Amino acid sequence: MIKKHEIYKTDKWNMMTVEVQGRYIILREISDQWGEDTHTFMSRPAMMEWAHTRFNKEAYKDNEEEYHKIIEAFKQV
Repeated sequence: MIKKHEIYKTDKWNMMTVEVQGRYIILREISDQWGEDTHTFMSRPAMMEWAHTRFNKEAYKDNEEEYHKIIEAFKQV
């Protein structure tokens, strides 16, 4: 059974989705700058570590609400 989660979506070119396929977590990041990037994680802690690295709290100093919203979406996976 595959469960899909949408982390964020600003338009059809800037979005991030997560699929849970058994014990694998597949994250697809689509960006108008870099194209599509896929990451495969074996555990939720590994995914959360990546998320905290990718979404650095310092980069969201001016918009902490968005940072918390994104991290909370990852926690719901």
